[in-house]
Amino acid sequence: MNPLIVSTFVIVFRETLEAALIVGIILAFLARTHAQPFMRQVLSGTVSALLASGVIAFLFERTVGSFEGRAAQIFEGLVALVASGVLTYMIFWMHRQASRIRTHMEAELVAVVNRKDLWALWGMAFFAVLREGAETILFLKASALQAGGAVSTLGGVSGFFLAALLVFVVFWLGRKIPLKPFFHGTGFLLTLMAAGLLGYGVHELGEAGWLPVLIEHAWDVNGVLNEKEGMGSFLKAIFGYNGNPSLLEAVSYYTYLLGILTLLECRKASEAQAPA
Repeated sequence: MNPLIVSTFVIVFRETLEAALIVGIILAFLARTHAQPFMRQVLSGTVSALLASGVIAFLFERTVGSFEGRAAQIFEGLVALVASGVLTYMIFWMHRQASRIRTHMEAELVAVVNRKDLWALWGMAFFAVLREGAETILFLKASALQAGGAVSTLGGVSGFFLAALLVFVVFWLGRKIPLKPFFHGTGFLLTLMAAGLLGYGVHELGEAGWLPVLIEHAWDVNGVLNEKEGMGSFLKAIFGYNGNPSLLEAVSYYTYLLGILTLLECRKASEAQAPA
């Protein structure tokens, strides 16, 4: 399978699922409490956020295209590092909220509906969707820069509709689907992707002279698994595989990966030991 399809699918699926869950929680709560007239504000906020995300995507693409040479390396490196940082925050935030996001959202909604605060309802939907939209733009662009290509329309459309279908099944068909494993499973994949973005960012800033490479090629296994063809290109597009990384790039990648996976396992262990 085309690696761009896979990476685009994972990013769009995860971000759409988060945004759709939040909007779904709000709409389901309003329907259950017979506050359907407020739904118009929620839908308006959602549509406004989607339009704003489109504007951000257009401006971001125009900005990226204006850089050349060393400036492009610096910009691409910084984009990759920012994307890695935001992705890391998102992984931990969703890992923590996966089992209680509905409870927290509904507690906020009770106060908002009682006050009849229409702008607050609009804002809850708008900023939730805009945040996921902006993150999607950032992650997709960083992933495309890392892979040396564009994003996949098929992967994006598939990820969007699968996430929307899943939320529809949960809220409107009333099916009990354990969402926590979805977030933990995709969280693992996104951790690998974030490590790859970190390594790519360090690589680009090293090429631009902003960071010391220490040793230009810590090792070179392209003769065994070439990053430019076959499975190597697949791993590069999704997880940032580099067959001949600099020493700083390699240390950054593996330190991040081991550190984040260890923290996630520790969090899982503490959750398992916590009283129900």
